[in-house]
Amino acid sequence: MTGGLSAIAMVSMHTSPSARPGRGDSGGMNVAVLSLAKSLAARGVSVDLLTRAEKDTEVTELFPGVTLRTIAAGALVPLGKSELATVTDDFGEAVAHVVGRTAPRYDLLHAHYWLSGLATLPVALELGLPFVQSFHTLGAMKNKALAPGDSPEPDRRLFSEAFLATQADAVIAGSSAEVDTLIDDLRAPADKLWVIPPGVDTDLFSPARAINAPSVRRRFGLADNRPILVVAGRVQPLKAQDLAVRTLAVIHTLGPVAPYLLVVGEPTAGAEGYRDDLTRMADRLGIAADVRFVGSLDRDDLADVFAAATLTLIPSHSETFGLVALESAASGTPVVGYRSTGLVESVAEGRSGVLVATRGTEIWARTIIQLLADETALETLGASARSHAEGFTWATAATSHLAIYNALLAGR
Repeated sequence: MTGGLSAIAMVSMHTSPSARPGRGDSGGMNVAVLSLAKSLAARGVSVDLLTRAEKDTEVTELFPGVTLRTIAAGALVPLGKSELATVTDDFGEAVAHVVGRTAPRYDLLHAHYWLSGLATLPVALELGLPFVQSFHTLGAMKNKALAPGDSPEPDRRLFSEAFLATQADAVIAGSSAEVDTLIDDLRAPADKLWVIPPGVDTDLFSPARAINAPSVRRRFGLADNRPILVVAGRVQPLKAQDLAVRTLAVIHTLGPVAPYLLVVGEPTAGAEGYRDDLTRMADRLGIAADVRFVGSLDRDDLADVFAAATLTLIPSHSETFGLVALESAASGTPVVGYRSTGLVESVAEGRSGVLVATRGTEIWARTIIQLLADETALETLGASARSHAEGFTWATAATSHLAIYNALLAGR
């Protein structure tokens, strides 16, 4: 049921929802926005995805009922997040033109990430449209779990997120951990906050794709008889791929197993040095031959890798939710993750994986060795991981979003 809702705009200023995850600033948010849009469209709501143009301005139908509109704001070149903050006013004006000041074409605006909210809240206020904000990541949450040597999020972001959290008609969070930060640090009104976990495409991410494991091994030069550990995400200190590399070295020292490590993803702008450090670290620790830096993968290839993997590692300092944990679980591959923030909600302890309460490499290594030592228990955990992931669907997420959208429309 769509109620009185017929068309909405989802705004993702800093990254196109159609961009490949694991490259540049593209990640779980891109997957979430596009998947949600598709599921809303399947329920009769037309969705336009508005993003900043880096080359040409275009209008492209991505799926039936889902249209991508790239909008000019500033020079038609890629900009870093700090530079994007300087063109939010221009982008907001461009969005207002697309929305239409005399007869708005949308019933509601839903901003994704703080830059999008900063640009489009004034548009929603001017036109009297309901305004929904999803942050996906919060500066305050990241700063509380800052990686060593990483720069804290700037005050402008912190102040902007606090302002948006109090001014939006509704704020949709991905986890209870995010809600705690919204209330405790941003002083957001609790009656405007909603928790809607993301879904997972269980058709794409499936244990059935394990049939492609031999081709995955050939592609990356992996011997048939050795386990595969995967860490997937943008390569940056926040995601802590260094912990995975150091853990692999300890596993090789302790024995008796000698897994490979696949690092899936590319460095974000400014994190190229961190990626180089990982390479040097693997070489220094004597495991360079067992680590593969494979760059970003398209969704089909990533699904094949997860299904071929023995375990997926998520060593991030913080995760708002942890979509990778669901994708891995849906593939029948258990997760070993750092017990923090949203991973507590995306990983079901003992059902879809194990959470480690420390960042000490020896404990990580012994946890992994113990899992790899019992093949039968690992298969059982993989089966229950799949069952856990099946409880998170984009259909459920879309239905929950529609309920909030329609309540806001009824309130107008």
